[in-house]
Amino acid sequence: MAEDLKQRGLKQVQLIIADGMVGLQPALLHAFPKAKFQRCLVHVMRNIGSHVRLKDREAILNDFKELHSATDVTAAHKILNDFYGAWEKLYSNLIQQLKSIENELLAFLSFPPAIRPTIYSTNILESLNKRIKRRTKPKEQFPNEKSLDNFIGVQVISYNEKYFNRSHRGFGQVKDTLESLFD
Repeated sequence: MAEDLKQRGLKQVQLIIADGMVGLQPALLHAFPKAKFQRCLVHVMRNIGSHVRLKDREAILNDFKELHSATDVTAAHKILNDFYGAWEKLYSNLIQQLKSIENELLAFLSFPPAIRPTIYSTNILESLNKRIKRRTKPKEQFPNEKSLDNFIGVQVISYNEKYFNRSHRGFGQVKDTLESLFD
């Protein structure tokens, strides 16, 4: 997959945002060794919510959400250490799991503050996926794989045309900074 992207012209990647799919991170970082890897904090929160008692869910998720507003890596480590201290007795396995991916939770902090709310999750891509799903659901079935590919291609082209000239929130402000990250 990553090699296919390189063959199609992708030269450099600064940030990879993904959920915890096994094998994805090493493959992408092998192909793009300069990239930082960010775990989708929304997926991490869903995972946390599914592994805690219902009575603790709101409190633990609110504590974890503090990470979204961290101003720098030092502040983020303090937030995480406070989080670990508050919840480790009740959920030691969960806390150990989070500690093992801590660097992947904080990669978004290496980028300008204006774009951090956009890059700590995969929400942009998931909104496109939901759009495609909404459009394919009424169809129920396609006569063959090629017709499905064509239909999805049209949806993606339509999405690109609609949003082509728009910068996502914050990106217009830091365009020069981001461009300076590339060779």
